[in-house]
Amino acid sequence: MGKGQHGTTAAEKRDIWHHWKAGYSLSDIARAVRKPLSTIRDLLAARGGIVPPPRTRDVRSLTSSDREEISRGLAAGESYRQIARTLARPVSTSSRELARNGDRWSYRARKADDQAWERAKRPKICRLALHARLRREVAARLALDWAPAQIAAWLRLEFPDEETMQVSHETIYRSLFIQARGVLKKELKGHLRTRRTLRHSKLAKAPVSRGIIGAISIRERPAEVEDRAIPGHWEGDLISGSNNSHVATLVERHSRFVMLVKVKGKDTSSVVSALSSHVKKLPAVLRKSLTWDRGVEMASHKNFTIATNVAVYFCDPRSPWQRGSNENTNGLLRQYLPHGTDLSAHSQADLNKFALRLNQRPRQTLGFRTPAYTLDAAVAVTD
Repeated sequence: MGKGQHGTTAAEKRDIWHHWKAGYSLSDIARAVRKPLSTIRDLLAARGGIVPPPRTRDVRSLTSSDREEISRGLAAGESYRQIARTLARPVSTSSRELARNGDRWSYRARKADDQAWERAKRPKICRLALHARLRREVAARLALDWAPAQIAAWLRLEFPDEETMQVSHETIYRSLFIQARGVLKKELKGHLRTRRTLRHSKLAKAPVSRGIIGAISIRERPAEVEDRAIPGHWEGDLISGSNNSHVATLVERHSRFVMLVKVKGKDTSSVVSALSSHVKKLPAVLRKSLTWDRGVEMASHKNFTIATNVAVYFCDPRSPWQRGSNENTNGLLRQYLPHGTDLSAHSQADLNKFALRLNQRPRQTLGFRTPAYTLDAAVAVTD
């Protein structure tokens, strides 16, 4: 089998995609298959990191064994009709095979089979390419920073009886990352949360969160906090940027409603003062508890509780999953507050706009309702 446009054989390509799907990094794959890093990157980038589906032959197509029979029949001087009887196929099948792959004297079964396999690489036209109205709806919501899964679910709710207005989130991803499809503009990929140029495997290693010791333990939280049934229990954290800049994040556990708070610094006085001013604006029904990581920025948590009447609980060391909603939201926020940027450049009004974007996006964990809708409904019940 010859080498393709990336200097790799079919077997090598299968190995590369196998390693990528298993969560290996580009460097790890390059070492494993003994290929240059640039070769690996180019091969994966051609499909945006999306693993190609395994190729299969149409059951109606000639097999390699069929083509060997044709080759033997031709060598023996058999007519097309005789060869067709041997294959139990129409005579036209044999004649078309010869027309595509040479004449009686130049036909070679292996070469004909390879050429047929190459011709079968025609990409299937996806639904987004066929239906302009569907394409416009998807593009409009990508521009509002909706995730493909959110868009697919919203379409099912909004157009339940229109099959042409349904599309899977995987099709949307493929249309964004495999630009050869030419369906969605590549600029829309910049609205995805991760802003990656390659779609990574779910098995790829994720970073681990930090934490420090000493505080009122999360194990002392009331049981009502755990089941998320009652609104008013929050998770909080700081996200950091360049030039020692920070933004405080608060996520309501029941609704995943997020608030962003501008802070002057990471010191406990600045953080507690900013959080207290923000939380005091909430109605009493939404001021019950706050769960924080082990950060010393909340060393003055007693002052926060006095100012807001909100109890503060701290996670165990190295246990970011104990603030799962906040950890997930912080990841979403990096779409608006990227790593390595100066977060102090954003005003409180800017932060409010970013929070509004998130609060008006449907979430799978909420049955594809929005955090804003979910919180409003919960507060209405408790009033």
